[in-house]
Amino acid sequence: MDSGNRSGPWYRGMTGYHWWVLIVASLGWLFDTMDQRIFVLARGPALEELLPAGTPASEVTWYGGVATAVFMLGWATGGFVFGIVGDRWGRAKTMLLTILIYSAFTGLSALSVSWVDFTFYRFLTGLGVGGEFAAGVALVAEVMPSRARAHALGLLQALSAVGNILGSAISFVVLPLGWRYLFMVGVFPSLLVAAVRRRLKEPEVWRKVRESGGEQLRSRLGSVGELFRVARWRRHTLVGLTLAISGVIGLWGIGFWSPELIREALADVSADTRSWYVSMGTLLQDVGAFGGIFAFTLLTARVGRRPAFAVAFLLGLAATIWTFGWLESPAQVLWMVPLLGFCNLMVFGGYSIYFPELYPTHLRSTGVGFCYNVGRIIAAVGPLTLGTLTVLFEEAGFASPFRSAAVSLAGIYLVGVCVLPVAPETRGRPLPE
Repeated sequence: MDSGNRSGPWYRGMTGYHWWVLIVASLGWLFDTMDQRIFVLARGPALEELLPAGTPASEVTWYGGVATAVFMLGWATGGFVFGIVGDRWGRAKTMLLTILIYSAFTGLSALSVSWVDFTFYRFLTGLGVGGEFAAGVALVAEVMPSRARAHALGLLQALSAVGNILGSAISFVVLPLGWRYLFMVGVFPSLLVAAVRRRLKEPEVWRKVRESGGEQLRSRLGSVGELFRVARWRRHTLVGLTLAISGVIGLWGIGFWSPELIREALADVSADTRSWYVSMGTLLQDVGAFGGIFAFTLLTARVGRRPAFAVAFLLGLAATIWTFGWLESPAQVLWMVPLLGFCNLMVFGGYSIYFPELYPTHLRSTGVGFCYNVGRIIAAVGPLTLGTLTVLFEEAGFASPFRSAAVSLAGIYLVGVCVLPVAPETRGRPLPE
């Protein structure tokens, strides 16, 4: 285990404040992922209403890909910008600011009058979503005792699945009332900021660099140039970026299109029954995601970061091909979709653990934000590619163009596997300083 030869559970030695930080950061990311799930569930119904009446289903899918890609670009921009802000201004302050941003613009999404402003609000929401992860992960990594770090970060990421579950559960009650009401629910995370802003403190290791690290070191806080100028950080950045691109495309370019898959597979049942299976399917997908992320945490503690990533990518590939290739009946929704969630999200447990371990204190938030979120600029081609392939396969006469597009795109998981031989192994090592 990562705790080396020290006996006892990983949380031994954690104080009340350690738990407080973990809870606050986990809630911030939980509400963040709740917003993501709300968007995925509301995307189809929203665009069907906002686009002209009679728009073909394939074009609705294409516009859904555009909205998703723009959301991911906002996510990437927020991760990049607020990653730098987190290193220069502080992890806690930045995390709370980003929670306010994604809460406000999720609420505004409910007021959309066309697909254009709907997409624009998703970009602005993405700014907060991307920035929250970089700041929150850096905060937890630096506050936690070293033996608890990987487990705490894995738990934070696993609890993000609860946000997806919460979003899916809310949809059971709210989505029948209309997609706009779903987005209105997304305003509530802003209450978290009001509740915790006074007690949350900046990590001691960051304060030391900021206050007594010397003018030269302070000037390097959040230096994007240093990520590429220094050979060691350049290698870490390119590795992290590639790992993120592979997993994010696999999830957002394919895995999070499970509602559309279920609607297509169950086209012959009533609309109400189909909506029930969509909500239940995404709920079970999120339950599977929790298990997958938690499984990565346990696996990487025993075998290391690189082997755990290899297992996660290969399982993601297999589950995606199986589900999008063979899901046909309501009964299959109840077991194939949670298996898809387990395998698609497993690799995300690695991002929260691994990325903070790649960088020193003065670059940690910037590096995490760059790898996890700037990778989404490239990964944003995933939803666009899925939509474009769907249209092309339809024109070519494929029986199921959407499924064929998803299976074709699943090969992206092999890109993550290919970069692992040059990835540094960080299990059992202290954070770089």
